[in-house]
Amino acid sequence: MTTHDTPPHDSGTHPSLRHEPRQEPPEPETGPKAPSTTRPHNGTSPPEAPPDSPAPPSDAERLARVALTRIAEPGDTLVGGWLATLPPRAILDALTTPGAPALPDASPRRWAGLRARAQNIRPEDDLESITRAGGRFLCPGDPEWPRQLDDLGPARPIGLWVRGTPSLRTLALRSVALVGSRACTDYGAHCATHLAAGLAERGWSVVSGAAYGIDAAAHRGALAAGGPTLGVLACGVDVGYPSGHQELIRTMAERGLLLAELPPGAHPTRPRFILRNRVIAALTPGTVVVEAALRSGALVTARRALALGRHLMGVPGPITSGLSQGVHQLLRGEAVVITDADEVIEMVGMMGELAPQRRGPSVPRDALNAECSRVLEAMPGRASAEPAGLARAAGVPTRLVLAHLHELQALGFVERDGAHWRLARPGKAHSIE
Repeated sequence: MTTHDTPPHDSGTHPSLRHEPRQEPPEPETGPKAPSTTRPHNGTSPPEAPPDSPAPPSDAERLARVALTRIAEPGDTLVGGWLATLPPRAILDALTTPGAPALPDASPRRWAGLRARAQNIRPEDDLESITRAGGRFLCPGDPEWPRQLDDLGPARPIGLWVRGTPSLRTLALRSVALVGSRACTDYGAHCATHLAAGLAERGWSVVSGAAYGIDAAAHRGALAAGGPTLGVLACGVDVGYPSGHQELIRTMAERGLLLAELPPGAHPTRPRFILRNRVIAALTPGTVVVEAALRSGALVTARRALALGRHLMGVPGPITSGLSQGVHQLLRGEAVVITDADEVIEMVGMMGELAPQRRGPSVPRDALNAECSRVLEAMPGRASAEPAGLARAAGVPTRLVLAHLHELQALGFVERDGAHWRLARPGKAHSIE
């Protein structure tokens, strides 16, 4: 049975389709209208949508979007343009109805390719698969939908397949993307782990792509600090890719979220890795590039973040390292240097979330007043000096020079040599650096 023959789910709704908010009891028909109240979020279900959110999609619209995720590739702006003006069900009917005319702007070749993919699709089976995997399907208009993804325009995801308990919209509100090279150095992996752990300890979610290298270090750092982490996959959320990350991906689904644009069972391709980067960039208020060569895919995420008006940050590396050349190129332009989680939060956080000011360690010399410091500066390095000579060199009256010399002696900077004074011998003097 093809999709266009499937009747709307008026009853017996599939569990993955039940995303509409619970309906309140009807208002009494007589008397003044009762004021509306907001139910508190108890952490076990997605938070309520903002007042200006669009209405949640109907079951028929949701099912059509499920089907379209298997027909169109992620980021397909042609299909995205249709969704901006046409109901999802109308697009699906046009693709699955024999003899239906092509939709606007579709070339004959492109239309034929989409129709070929639309043959024998079974969106109900995809929903059954995601339910068995402990996940759900989200559409624009759902309370859990992160509305910052709408900034992608026609490249906005058709929908998102999600595994994990937390609300995607809630975790994404305070999130940072950490991206970088797969073939990273020990330095890059250490930096990514350190940044992710620091962000998690401060209540921020870490977003990355679950790949080898910097992505894995970022996810593990967040998990080690007890925080959530979000993995944006270039395959189905039930596909453990890369194969070496089976345990990491399982842990991310248990303690954070996995999300993908592709339906269950879909496998990654090279273009899908590049296209998923736009979701990472749009989902978060800021992106940190930890380590990236000049042709690294992480730079695609960085450029997309800039184009979307997000904060872009980079971790500098050795100037001789080819794996840091891409980051250094970003830092010469729009990106900002960061070295720890506090500096990241200063960029992406609320007003007043400032990184602590940094300064070198205090030394005893910092406690000297300006005049006393001038007397110390006037002391010769190897010889001794009389107070009168020091007075001339420092521009301080002789009587005051004597007072300052006794002060410096008490602090261990100088010592008396008969009628003369000299710097304290090594091992006795305080550092004058």
